Amino acid sequence: MPSYKAPVDDTLFLLRDVLDYGRYGNLPRFGEAPLDVVEAVLSEGGKFAEEVLQPLNRVGDTQGCVREADGSVRTPKGFKEAYKAFAEGGWVGLDGDPAYGGQGLPHFLAVALSEYTIAANLSFAMYPGLTNGAAAALATHGSDELKQRYLPKMTTGAWTATMNLTEPHCGTDLGLIKTRATRQSDGSYLLTGQKIFISAGEHDLADNIIHLVLARIDGAPAGTKGVSMFVAPKVLVNDDGSLGARNGVACGSIEHKMGIHGNSTCVLNYDGAKGWLVGEENRGLNAMFVMMNAARLGVAVQGLSLSEVAYQNAAAYAKERLQGRSLTGAKAPDKPADPLLVHPDVRRMLLEIRAFNEAARALMLWVALSEDEALSSPDANARKLADDRVGLLTPVIKGVFTDQGFANAVKAQQVLGGHGYIAEWGLEQFVRDARITMIYEGANGVQALDLVGRKLPKDGGRAITAFFGDVSAFLAADKDDSALAPYLAPAKAALGQLQQATMWLMQNGMKNPDNAGAASNDYMHLFGLTALAFMWARIAKAVLARQAAGTSDATLDSKLTLAKFFAARVLPEAGACLARLSSGAETVMALPAAAF
Repeated sequence: MPSYKAPVDDTLFLLRDVLDYGRYGNLPRFGEAPLDVVEAVLSEGGKFAEEVLQPLNRVGDTQGCVREADGSVRTPKGFKEAYKAFAEGGWVGLDGDPAYGGQGLPHFLAVALSEYTIAANLSFAMYPGLTNGAAAALATHGSDELKQRYLPKMTTGAWTATMNLTEPHCGTDLGLIKTRATRQSDGSYLLTGQKIFISAGEHDLADNIIHLVLARIDGAPAGTKGVSMFVAPKVLVNDDGSLGARNGVACGSIEHKMGIHGNSTCVLNYDGAKGWLVGEENRGLNAMFVMMNAARLGVAVQGLSLSEVAYQNAAAYAKERLQGRSLTGAKAPDKPADPLLVHPDVRRMLLEIRAFNEAARALMLWVALSEDEALSSPDANARKLADDRVGLLTPVIKGVFTDQGFANAVKAQQVLGGHGYIAEWGLEQFVRDARITMIYEGANGVQALDLVGRKLPKDGGRAITAFFGDVSAFLAADKDDSALAPYLAPAKAALGQLQQATMWLMQNGMKNPDNAGAASNDYMHLFGLTALAFMWARIAKAVLARQAAGTSDATLDSKLTLAKFFAARVLPEAGACLARLSSGAETVMALPAAAF
C-alpha cells in the first residue's frame, strides 16, 4: 500500500531561508502568521493529510462515486466523514475572509497546505479547492446581496461550489456556449442547457452546491462578448439563509474517467434553473477568469503533489527491493541481491523527480507569496510587480508542473517495474490521476499559447522584463562568491537561452503567427527550466549560508548535490528547447492535411 509524509520541514526551510519570509511582514495578514504559527498550521494540516486523507485515496479510486436513481451522487466510503472533519477544523476557510467566517491567514499558507492534501488524496482535495476558487470569483464580482447570501457558507465549507464552463460542443472555445439565460421580472434568470465535465457537480458532502455558470442572455451578442456568469445553487436559499426548494439543475450522469474516481465529474442539466447575474452582463469571462486563474495555479500544485507522493513511494521501494548486483561489485554481499538503488538508471529516474520537486516547491511558494503581495501590499508599485509576476508565471507553472508531474509519476512507476503496474502499490493510480492535470483548466497547449501570445507582449513586455531583472539582480549580487559560482553559472546560462528565445519570438512571431504557435510549448518549458534553475541557485545560496553558520545538516547538504544534478542532467534540455523553437513553423505546417 502506498504511503505519504508531508514535507513540512522543506516548506519551512524554503520560507525562512530561501524566500526571506520576513520581508512579507508588512502585509496585513502576515501579522497573524509568524513562522511558528505557520509551522503549527502546516504540521497539523500535514498530519490530517497523512492520517485521514491518504488512507482514503485508494478507497476513492476503487469505489468511485455512484449516481443513485434519483440523480443524487454518493461519494466513496469515508469521504463524507473526512470532509465534515476538514470543514469543521477550519481548513476550507484557512485564508478566507473573516467577514464570512474565514481564518484570515495569508493565501500562501493555503497553497502550501494544498500540496499536502492533494498529494494525499487529489480527488478529495478538489471539493474544497473548487469551492475556494468560486468564493474568490463571487467576492470579486458578486453584488453585496449575493456575497451575503452565499459566501459565509462557502467560506466555511458548509456548502461547496463548482465552475460550469464546458458543453458537449464547446471546451476551450467558450464563445460557442449555447446555455441560455432568460431574464425574469424579479431580476433573476432561468438557465437552460447542458454542462459536462463538471468536477464535484453533485455529491453528498454538503447540503448545498453553488454553481457558477456561464450562459448567454437571450439576445446577447455572438461569441465571447455575449457570455455572462450566473450563480445557480443546487438548492434555493431563502432570504433568512435557510434552504428552500430544489433548483432546476440535476446530475444526468457521472463521467467514466481514467482517474480521479473519488471526485464526481458530472453532466449537469439545467432545465429552467433559477440563477442570478454575477458582475456585468456579457462580461462573464472576466468574472470567471478569477476562478480560472486560481484553478490553474491549483492544478500546478496538483502536478507537484503527485510528483512528490510518487517519488516518496518509488524511493522507499528502491531502497528495500533487492534486484541484481551493482555494476561495481556487490553492495550487500550478505544478501541474495543488492537494493535497486545501486543501479545508476534507477538513481537517474529518482533524482530527476526529486530535483524537480524541490525547486518546483520553491517556485510554487514564491508565486503564492506574490499573490499575497499583489493582493495586499501597501506599496502600489510592489502590488503591480507582484501581479505581473503571478500573471506571467501562471501558464508556465500550470503547463510545466503538470507535464513534468505526469512524466515523473511514470518514472516512479518504472522504478517499481511490474509492481508499478499493479494497483495495490498505488503508482498506477498516481499515473492515471496525474494525466488529467495536463488537460483541465486549460490544456497545456493553451497555456503555452497564452504565455507567448498574451503574457509576453502584455504592457509592452513589462512582466517578462521584470522577471529577467529579478534573475539578473540575484546573479549579479553574488557574482564574486566563489562557493556559489557553480550554482549561479547554470542559471545564468539558462537565462541567456530564455532571453534568446524571447528575442526570436519578438522577431519571428509577429511576422508569421504560426512561428509563435509552433514555438510556444518549447518556450514554456524553457521558461520553466530557467525558473527552476533560478530556484536552485537560491536554494544553494541558503544552504551555503547555513553551512557557514554551522547550522546545516545532512538533509540540507544533500540539496547541493541535487542542484548540481539538476544543472548537469536536467537543465541541458533548455538548449534543446531553444534549438527546436528557433527552427520555426515550416516543418510543423508543411504536411498537407490530407496526409495526416
